[in-house]
Amino acid sequence: MFRKLDKQATIAAFAALILAVSASADEPKPIAAEPLTQRHTFDGDVAIKISQDLKGLPEQVITFDDASHLTVVRFTIQPGAVFPWHTHPGTVLITVTEGDFVFTFAEDCVDREYGPGDALVDPGDTVHTALNPSSNQETEVVAVLLGAPAEGALTIPVTEERNAALDAKCGIERNAG
Repeated sequence: MFRKLDKQATIAAFAALILAVSASADEPKPIAAEPLTQRHTFDGDVAIKISQDLKGLPEQVITFDDASHLTVVRFTIQPGAVFPWHTHPGTVLITVTEGDFVFTFAEDCVDREYGPGDALVDPGDTVHTALNPSSNQETEVVAVLLGAPAEGALTIPVTEERNAALDAKCGIERNAG
């Protein structure tokens, strides 16, 4: 069910997502990830079904027959920082705790805007990106990753070529580091 990546590919994939742009030692990372939990396992068998109907996209139905693993991560996103295009091995429930957050699916290139107190479902298997549109305020989101593998990558970035092509298609501009 999950894509298997070797250890080096896993490390490279995670580094590509979190360190999208290099920062000097005295500057914060453009996107910093702080695990709030380890990867935990639910007690007993847990199955989850989530459906989502967003304007402009077909209804998405996510079903986990085995949603036994989860983890929670807080992301701090600096002004103008953009996540590389990527997918996940599971579904991600996101809540915006500070600042503004824009989430974009490659399928339709629609910028969906969220602010503090808003929540969204990232189905995981659909290529997407997200960014902090502010020029002067950090954004903070807390992500609960359901169906996370017991080990391995939590994000699966697309190739550099596809990343550039999707940026062009969807009008995503990245700050030069």
